[in-house]
Amino acid sequence: MSSSRCLVVGVGPAGLATALGLLDAGHAVTLLERAAAPGGLGLHAFGGMALCGTPLQRRSGIPDGPAVALADWLSFAGFGPEDEWPRRWAEHYVERCVPEVYEALRARGLRFIPAVQWVERGWATPGNSLPRYHVLWGTARHLVNSQLAALREHRHAARLDWRLQHRVDDFEHTDGRITGVRGVDENTGREFRFDADAVVVAAGGLTGDLARVRALWSAGPAPAELLNGSHPHADGRLHDAAARHGARLAHLDRMWHYAAGVAHPNPQFDGHGLSLIPTRSALWLGPDGRRIGPEPFVTGYDTAAMVERIARESWPWTWQLLNRRIADKELAASGAEHNPQIRERRVLGFVRQLLRGQPELVDELLARCPDFVQGATLDELARRMNALTGDERLDAPTLQAQIAPYDAQITRGPALHDDDQLRRIEHLRRWRGDRVRTCRYQRILDPAAGPLIAIRCRLLTRKSMGGLQTDLSSRVLDTNGTPIAGLYAVGEAAGFGGGNASGRKSLEGTFLPGCLLTANAAVRHLGT
Repeated sequence: MSSSRCLVVGVGPAGLATALGLLDAGHAVTLLERAAAPGGLGLHAFGGMALCGTPLQRRSGIPDGPAVALADWLSFAGFGPEDEWPRRWAEHYVERCVPEVYEALRARGLRFIPAVQWVERGWATPGNSLPRYHVLWGTARHLVNSQLAALREHRHAARLDWRLQHRVDDFEHTDGRITGVRGVDENTGREFRFDADAVVVAAGGLTGDLARVRALWSAGPAPAELLNGSHPHADGRLHDAAARHGARLAHLDRMWHYAAGVAHPNPQFDGHGLSLIPTRSALWLGPDGRRIGPEPFVTGYDTAAMVERIARESWPWTWQLLNRRIADKELAASGAEHNPQIRERRVLGFVRQLLRGQPELVDELLARCPDFVQGATLDELARRMNALTGDERLDAPTLQAQIAPYDAQITRGPALHDDDQLRRIEHLRRWRGDRVRTCRYQRILDPAAGPLIAIRCRLLTRKSMGGLQTDLSSRVLDTNGTPIAGLYAVGEAAGFGGGNASGRKSLEGTFLPGCLLTANAAVRHLGT
């Protein structure tokens, strides 16, 4: 396409990457964003990326590459015969994530923390067989800010038109192609219409609409308790609009949620939740205070399986039971806000955090998050847990009965451990990236490690894994599999490629790279 006018709807990482590429190609770009400021959830995300065959992995002796990563991806994805485009996007991801994500970001001055993490190892179904979770130094906020700076300083910045607080409601459709959009300026209440040669949807998914999440829920009964880890603007509005113009929506019921959500200590909207990175050494209990089993919950293996179990049991919440020593060493929270050492790129502060944990985070959550309670004794803790939930499900003898066998195994030593959680902790600690963040067999009722802490965890929404089905040029396909002229989708709106590139489960860290890869694909096609 020769120099033209393109509309990009949504100004998160995927939309910003698309705009940058289009400006590089000489196009005029109008950016439409419903919020009052650009950046989207990228400003709040942690910035983890699943990458395979990187120099960081090679330096750590990790023999990874596209073939190994694809085998792991397909194991978790469970693609069906109808999933041609999602599978092709998965293949594209593992082949192109190094040059188009890792190398491209480094060329722009961004860096990754040297220690590659190992997440989603798989439980009953194999997941990541190797560590491949790369964390951006500066979090995703640094990426977004670098994108915004590049747009402001671009040689074609005069061709860029920003339209904030503009809610797009529908597309203009003329002579068989998409020719623009229309909607409402939420600042003034006036309707608007913009014409364009191409429209790129980068407006995210639908997991910010909790009623819609429940309506689409397929992993057991829809949860009565849900926290919003997305944003109310992620309501699927443009999915519906595209469908009215013939677009195919794929696997909208596949979503990525977390099992350890708590009320956000600094909420920005009703129901705003924060996703914890749960501790490995805590006991995870059901609502009645009994340990979840027969296989205990241990984070780092299969997030989707944990979410499905909670939904299947219709548990409104679960509990993590731990002590202050475990919390200080192991507890973390996802996102840029609660990782200031990484976000602000403080090397000495980050090293100190690795050595001593995050007691400041624990202090903040104990003080400001209602889902955290503590007590000097089990009696006191049980009373406060019941006061939080407004019932009398729990008592100290029940908690004691869960803790005593676990602590007893720790006391008699690793050679005599016969608890699956302790075996998982041993497995986790073999990888140095996990060893530094995991206690070595810490008893819960250790008098020197108190006080006791209980965390009420609820399911927390995060990402839409399904979406508008796209080809490898990020062109939106109709129900017959034919590209809709003038319409593209990138990032979460496209299910991170093909309408569901991750399949049933994500290897974790596939979403942010998926934003960049789908944006690049759209730019390549629009630039020809």
